[in-house]
Amino acid sequence: MLEIGGRPLIEHTIRRLAAFGVRDIWINLHHCPQAVQDHFGDGRRFGVNMRYSIETDLLGTSGGVRRMAEDLKDGGPFFVIYGDNLTTCDLERLVGVHHRWSPAATIALFWKEDVTPHSAVALDADDRILRFVEKPKAEEAPSHWISAGVNVMEPSVIDYIPEGRASDFGFDVFPALLAADQRLQGYRMSAAEVLWWIDTQEHYDRVAELWKNGTPPIPS
Repeated sequence: MLEIGGRPLIEHTIRRLAAFGVRDIWINLHHCPQAVQDHFGDGRRFGVNMRYSIETDLLGTSGGVRRMAEDLKDGGPFFVIYGDNLTTCDLERLVGVHHRWSPAATIALFWKEDVTPHSAVALDADDRILRFVEKPKAEEAPSHWISAGVNVMEPSVIDYIPEGRASDFGFDVFPALLAADQRLQGYRMSAAEVLWWIDTQEHYDRVAELWKNGTPPIPS
């Protein structure tokens, strides 16, 4: 909910999804949930139907999705997007790649010089993800491509999410899918698609400063 470019950070993502045609959005909440609910309400003023999942105990990136299984399992592909990022990932191209290869999930990938703090992916010639290497040494990194926190998933992915406990896509679910020989597809973001992590005060200040200087990193 920190303001960036005159709007809360997550609102940029909500507006991007709405512009793409997404109408049903769920948000996982834990810390200060009322602030998010008060701002977005039922979502109508943003052109979406907003629902909330309030976690008393944190369930992790995938555990939160597992709580929504009844709403997701009988539908089609759905997005999972991390709310602390600012990105212009091309959702149309991402979905196009997903439909072309029909994988269990398609993961947007961002090129980064230093991948040592992240999970780097190994890819084949068709950008199928072969494995993840968590926080590799520079000389051991399989590539410079890392997860951008923007994913398209099939309902079948839910079967690989543990029920009743916290879990994480990167550490638990994606490795389980690979072990079961389920296809995970990589989507390499182009140089025109930006990604900003807002994980620390330094990250926030850096992006906020771009707007102050009249050079916003994404279209307003």
